[in-house]
Amino acid sequence: MNNTKYVFVTGGVTSSLGKGIIAASLAKLLQQRGFSVTIQKLDPYINIDPGTLNPYEHGECYVTDDGAETDLDLGHYERFLNIPTSQANNVTTGRIYQSVINKERKGEFLGKTVQVIPHITDEIKHRIQILGETGDYDIVITEIGGTVGDIESLPYVESVRQMLWEKGEENAIVIHLTLVPYLAAAGELKTKPTQHSVKMLMQSGVSPDILVCRTEHEISDDIKRKLALFCNVKKEDVIQSIDAETIYDVPNLMLQEGLDEVVLKKFNLSTEKQPELNVWNEFVRKHKNPTSEVEIALIGKYIELQDSYKSITEAFIHAGSSNETKVKVRWVHSESLTPKNAEKKLKGVNGILVAPGFGDRGIEGKIRAVRYARENNIPFFGICLGMQMAVIEFSRNVLNLENASSTEMKKNTQHPVINLMESQENVTEKGGTMRLGAWDCKLEKDSTIYNAYQTENISERHRHRYEFNNDYLEQIENAGMKATGINPKTGLVEVVEIPSHPWFIGVQYHPEYKSTVLKPHPLFVDFIKAALKQSQL
Repeated sequence: MNNTKYVFVTGGVTSSLGKGIIAASLAKLLQQRGFSVTIQKLDPYINIDPGTLNPYEHGECYVTDDGAETDLDLGHYERFLNIPTSQANNVTTGRIYQSVINKERKGEFLGKTVQVIPHITDEIKHRIQILGETGDYDIVITEIGGTVGDIESLPYVESVRQMLWEKGEENAIVIHLTLVPYLAAAGELKTKPTQHSVKMLMQSGVSPDILVCRTEHEISDDIKRKLALFCNVKKEDVIQSIDAETIYDVPNLMLQEGLDEVVLKKFNLSTEKQPELNVWNEFVRKHKNPTSEVEIALIGKYIELQDSYKSITEAFIHAGSSNETKVKVRWVHSESLTPKNAEKKLKGVNGILVAPGFGDRGIEGKIRAVRYARENNIPFFGICLGMQMAVIEFSRNVLNLENASSTEMKKNTQHPVINLMESQENVTEKGGTMRLGAWDCKLEKDSTIYNAYQTENISERHRHRYEFNNDYLEQIENAGMKATGINPKTGLVEVVEIPSHPWFIGVQYHPEYKSTVLKPHPLFVDFIKAALKQSQL
């Protein structure tokens, strides 16, 4: 009999309280106690996935090994747990309804009226349990996006209610994350928003088992008692989540509060093995006590919402800790870089990273940043579109191929050094149709990139439609830019570098997706090392 336990994490009062971080921290503690744990995110929006969403709307679109375009919270799950997620770890309302409608079109409901209950809720429950039914996990944590009371979240809350009834209290519990605000004028913490939030949850037939209270100030025993009384939980089930210096402190804070013990007690599971966080805490110690500092210019076009580059900034933290170096990010909007101000805006940085993106807005600014890095021997790192910009810049300014460009920006460019992939030529739909997920790449042994990875064969995640045009490969290589990483099956150029430069690498893939606390990505580690060297010149 499959005896997977289910933890549901809901949120109240306001969004952005950090359900994903609480879920990931709990999962980390349970994992360190010897349990096999995974986390999934249920998103209430009607898009099939975030792949077609503007980064300003949703932040970064995270990509898994199996090619799912997912919510950025899955990045947190992987960074904390150091295990890959998949298509099954992120479900949207759009995907649920699409599946039910497809079944209805095929006649699978035998003429019945298709309704939210039971058809939509059955589909949600099926998706929740996919990971549990594999037999790979002792505990599945499910984060429900949005806040209790949102119209779009109602089918999810109802599905949770049904699952609690079906599984029983020893197999399924609810953690409700809520806000206990501090009113400066009154000089006190207020519990009423939490009471209302729990009341709203209970009106949906779901009673929380554990309350996790986000707060700026310590929650006293009296307030815990009051919350327990009014919210129908035990006092020891009221957990304080005080504002932390960094998200990487949260597992330790939750350990101090005993969140993992409370959960295991509810499930009647043994709690003998204590969480082992030595490696984690060593990472946090190095992160908080750097011995040096570098400044990296991050050139992007969505920098108004820094969550658009969440995995990159977290990879900087991992690589910084690895080098015992504080990585200070200078955010530079690519649209703001002009021929007159580029030098002023980039002067003094120890490294330049040109970030991924789509479309022609801000492209010339990215090309100027590449040129500045190349001509001034500043360590350069180009990711996806950033790699393509490096190829265009080199073609224009070294090969003198005037107006060299990508067919994404200029369809009829005279020199399409970046071109639409052959497999993409007949694609008309936008969602989930790019080259996605993990692909193999073979590295040249005598190269900067090989020195970083210390291995010849790598696998990295992709998200793109356009590629290096191999018609220009010989010309470009003869001029001094080398293709040092190639997909062995397709011949697609995955990596370019300039050997005569101190550190100049462009990659077609997204290394930031695979950087975790326990395994900082070798490319980011090497890039920060190069920036550190540059800072000492």
